[in-house]
Amino acid sequence: DMGRLGLLWLRKGKWGDRQIVSPAYVKTATTASAHGPDYGFLWWLNTKGSQWPDSPKNSYEARGNGGNIIHIDPTNDLVVVWRWSASSAQGFRKVVESIVN
Repeated sequence: DMGRLGLLWLRKGKWGDRQIVSPAYVKTATTASAHGPDYGFLWWLNTKGSQWPDSPKNSYEARGNGGNIIHIDPTNDLVVVWRWSASSAQGFRKVVESIVN
């Protein structure tokens, strides 16, 4: 289900032929907010390249308790789901680097 949610956002709110979430909302939610350049509406952004230096600056992710992550990389048409890992940041970064590079 996390992968499906990521794919829905990667496709700008469209699932198959149906527009489920407004593309305008997806764009707004994945644009830097008043909370800082790396945060949208519940999405962490890579706007400055500081979150994930090896990922494109338009990549973003949802982060949940226990190391649950949905990483979306529009440049590479990629969704990566990472679940329940005590070392999420380090392990996840290695996975994304190996796919993108």
